[in-house]
Amino acid sequence: MQESKLFAELKALATEQRNPHSVRIDTAPVREILEIINTEDHLVPIAVRRELPYVERAVHLIVDGFRRGGRLIYVGAGTSGRLGILDATEIPPTYGAPPEMVQGLIAGGREAVFRSQEGAEDREEDGARDLDALGVAPPDVVCGIAASRRTPYVVGAVKHARALGCRTLFVTCTPRSEFTLDVDAAICPVVGPEVVMGSTRMKSGTAQKLVLNMLTTASMIRLGKVYENMMVDLQMTSLKLVERSKRTVMAVTGVDYAEASRVLAEVDGHVKTALVMILAGVSAEEARERLTRASGFVRPALSGETYVPDA
Repeated sequence: MQESKLFAELKALATEQRNPHSVRIDTAPVREILEIINTEDHLVPIAVRRELPYVERAVHLIVDGFRRGGRLIYVGAGTSGRLGILDATEIPPTYGAPPEMVQGLIAGGREAVFRSQEGAEDREEDGARDLDALGVAPPDVVCGIAASRRTPYVVGAVKHARALGCRTLFVTCTPRSEFTLDVDAAICPVVGPEVVMGSTRMKSGTAQKLVLNMLTTASMIRLGKVYENMMVDLQMTSLKLVERSKRTVMAVTGVDYAEASRVLAEVDGHVKTALVMILAGVSAEEARERLTRASGFVRPALSGETYVPDA
């Protein structure tokens, strides 16, 4: 019987190759299994580092989209889809961003987040349909995530986004030389064959998580949501975040717990406003005006200067 086109395609993928370093893992003692996995995991950050120029380009595109009122939409299937949803879900409490600013789509919908819906990834038209359901249009940025680069649901979504005029990104673990999809930035950390052949939730998933962390963290920093190396736009939506807000104000300004609590209460828990009030010795109203002139960045707001960041 002749091989199917899909079989031939999968056979050639970097993510579907056998790893020569783990061929005896099936009968290895537990410690050796763990050492093999850990040794292979060390390759991941090196592969990601090689892609930093492309991650940088992607961040510029995302920040530009955000500043023009757009959203970042992740699209994936299986592990890749769940990673996108995880990254998107963490943005509102961490950076005080609205939930719709970063969103994740997964083949198979909400159920696929908790239970595998493997066949859902096979239809390109579903990716386009799910983007339309979100009303995706410029200046939204759509980022496909697929370790193998071939997942039909993801490819369909990215093609549709590009046809709509949106900026498009793609995070994959196959070589750039094999990437043929037309996108604005492709990020291709090649981590090599998985310890267990084809199990892309391992090294490939780790690489994708590292990339997504950088995309959103760098973008939020460029939007002024970090002062020094602290979150200053976090939402006080839990007891932990309430106390973290107080600790941040104390660490930056040197005031005690009671004063940090008092000032935060005066500004409805807005850490950036509290910092400018205390450090610049101004009223809440003046602090807010300074932050507006400084595009939300604390450092220039402290001196009262007008600041318009580049991308």
